[in-house]
Amino acid sequence: MIKKENLDKTNAWPFVEAKKMLRERKTFIEKKGKIILQTGYGPSGLPHIGTFGEVARTSMMVNALKQLTDIPTEIITFSDDMDGFRKVPENVPNQELLKKNLHKPLTQVPDPFEKFSSFGEHNNEMLKKFLDKFKFDYSFKSSSVLYKSGFFNPTLKIILENYQGIMDIILPTLGKERQKTYSPFLPICPDTGKVLEIPVLEILKEKFKIIFDNNGKKLERSILDGDCKLQWKVDWAMRWYALDIDFEMYGKDLIESAILSSRIAKLIGNINPSGFAYELFLDEKGEKISKSKGNGITIDQWLEYASPESLSLYMYQNPKRAKKLYKEIVPKTVDEYLDFIEKAKNQNELQLLMNPVWHVHNGVIPQEDTIMSFSMLLNLVEASNANSKELLWKFVKKYKKDISEINHIIFDNLIGYAIKYFNDVIRPKKKYKKPNTNEKKALNALVNTLDDCSDEMLPEDIQTLIYSTGKENGYSENLRDWFKLIYEVVFGDENGPRMGFFISFFGVKETKELITEKIK
Repeated sequence: MIKKENLDKTNAWPFVEAKKMLRERKTFIEKKGKIILQTGYGPSGLPHIGTFGEVARTSMMVNALKQLTDIPTEIITFSDDMDGFRKVPENVPNQELLKKNLHKPLTQVPDPFEKFSSFGEHNNEMLKKFLDKFKFDYSFKSSSVLYKSGFFNPTLKIILENYQGIMDIILPTLGKERQKTYSPFLPICPDTGKVLEIPVLEILKEKFKIIFDNNGKKLERSILDGDCKLQWKVDWAMRWYALDIDFEMYGKDLIESAILSSRIAKLIGNINPSGFAYELFLDEKGEKISKSKGNGITIDQWLEYASPESLSLYMYQNPKRAKKLYKEIVPKTVDEYLDFIEKAKNQNELQLLMNPVWHVHNGVIPQEDTIMSFSMLLNLVEASNANSKELLWKFVKKYKKDISEINHIIFDNLIGYAIKYFNDVIRPKKKYKKPNTNEKKALNALVNTLDDCSDEMLPEDIQTLIYSTGKENGYSENLRDWFKLIYEVVFGDENGPRMGFFISFFGVKETKELITEKIK
């Protein structure tokens, strides 16, 4: 059990947000005896890594809450699958089929993959599949199901009762042309099945119906049982009310929407949930990651190159800072993950609460010793030309004779990831430097220096000899250029491993052969 004084002192963001929410929603939580947190998903495209981040971060909050209170918690993952299909994603098949079904609710759009009854259902199943892969504890809710089943009916009646008040909140935020057609309710056309954005002619409150102007024709629709859906900002407030949500995080681009939805929630007799606005995810070009574009690294790609825990770590760190998500950030994140595990071994309880891997592993941090960094392992993959875990393990055991795959599960997985990452991401971009005459002379001098070394030497002693060789061969003024030469010729990069450590691990004979081969 964590000491109360440490829970009070920690400023790790999941604890900060959990404490804030417990203060703000105290009365509501005590009344219902439960804490309900929500994450939202718009299934207009394949689930992307940002969606995972929202669920992962909310789960970290739940982990913090379990240390602060005994009140039960629930995460609702809500899919807005009754939303109108506005844009065909670029990264899915059967584009023409999808174009013919624009503006229909997502659960009425055919599945372009021909696996499920609709595009909405396909994307919902994809979402649940990858959340289950990470063993998240959540309750899935479908907008279409809750509208059509009548679950939302009582709250929809309250929305209708407050129709004018809602219009007074939303209309000032719209342009003059949009004001003419805006309605909180969007009817589903009985003829085309499309979600219509058309003006209201008359409200029949006692019958819970609205008469719309559908291009000069009167369209009468019930607001109940899925015959209408709500505009986004009104829908969000309605959902908070109907599901009794205590906490929801959302992207920075939805801050204005959250403010308006909060005003609507207050109007209909509710207090908005405690909120947390996170910064957006960007691709390598600095552009926002989009479901329709499919840009940035996907969850499946990350999991080919690194562990689920490393991805969770990336989501934990700096949620209020814009984060670039692309393949090249994977090694750095993995190495940070390994470093945090090592640091945890010598930390006190308060320091552990501040350690990201405490949140990644729900307080149970692995005790496995780190053999080497992921970056070093990638260099080893290249130098050894290993294309299997078995071959790479042989090199590892040469350096660490007392280790085994059974006792080093993290490292065993890391070896497989390193081979895949090197072949997919690094190898295609490699550009090896062709040394000139003087550079060849210096590198040959390094090979000769290694003649006096053995595998039993300490890495620091080998490193000292490499320094000396560089100084004696024209690099006394700038040893950085000396190591840059080695890295560019041997590894095809400006940066590389600490050579003393690499050589003692890879083997003196093997390193000499590697350098000689690269010189030629």
